[in-house]
Amino acid sequence: MPGLSSNAYLFLGAALTATSVGITARVFKGLGKLQLPEAQIVLGAAVIDDVMGLIILAVISAMVTAGAISIGMVSWIAGKAILFLIGGIILGQLFAPKIGKLFSKIHTGVAMKFTLAVSFGLVFAFLAQKIGLAPIVGAFVAGLVLDPVHFRFFKNSHMVEEIKEVAENTEKTLKSKLDLIIKKYSDKHIEDLLEPLAHFVVPIFFVLTGMGVKLNVMFDIKILSVALAITAVAFIGKYVSGMVVGKMRKSLVGFGMVPRGEVGLIFASIGKGLGVVSDEVFSIIVIMVIFTTLLTPPILTFLLKKDK
Repeated sequence: MPGLSSNAYLFLGAALTATSVGITARVFKGLGKLQLPEAQIVLGAAVIDDVMGLIILAVISAMVTAGAISIGMVSWIAGKAILFLIGGIILGQLFAPKIGKLFSKIHTGVAMKFTLAVSFGLVFAFLAQKIGLAPIVGAFVAGLVLDPVHFRFFKNSHMVEEIKEVAENTEKTLKSKLDLIIKKYSDKHIEDLLEPLAHFVVPIFFVLTGMGVKLNVMFDIKILSVALAITAVAFIGKYVSGMVVGKMRKSLVGFGMVPRGEVGLIFASIGKGLGVVSDEVFSIIVIMVIFTTLLTPPILTFLLKKDK
């Protein structure tokens, strides 16, 4: 597709970088293969992949907004993104327990836990935007910062009910059962708390993304041809990355890194919002995301069952 702006090509390339770790993780988990060294490599690499992808997104978005490109500017933006990630994690780990304790003094219920979690994401997203980064970078940092231990000051109604149930037991077994219950609920991850919200907003995100695709453009022969070529590049690029894992199963690692999923769509949506990604490029990215998302699970399942 010659004749596009350099920023459009950059956004298209950026959409190819991210790996959707959730899709691969579900395949490994469903087959009981999460303990495999290949699975651990894929999951670890995908997290690093996401961080690098967000830095790339921050750089490209700032370049588009500024309207100028220079080595110094790119270095400055990349430096800001890296410092924000590292600084946000360090400061968040230091202050999150104190903030959690403060909020628990106001109210110890689940609603306050939910408010604290959502507020963390919004505040970090706001701070990222204020320093010239994409809000998703801040939200990502908030997710890295929040930990179950930060909610240990809050009570859980289910925990209280179970404590009452075991209160009638003998004194000998009471302490051990109480410890298990407290650990069970304090270790409950933040994603469980936010799951109902995700059930509501995630479908809206995909619906809005789908509404942004023009069918007459998407099913144009030229667009489909380019999309298939980009999809091939998406598969080959990640598959080749599996060649460096030594004696382990290279194909398993390579195909495990292929899915693009929601992160690629976020990149495309941001680019379209900035006026850089055209309807044609947006359709190409959507087609690439669909193919890499739908084809990878059966390929991974075949490889895992074949090895078994």
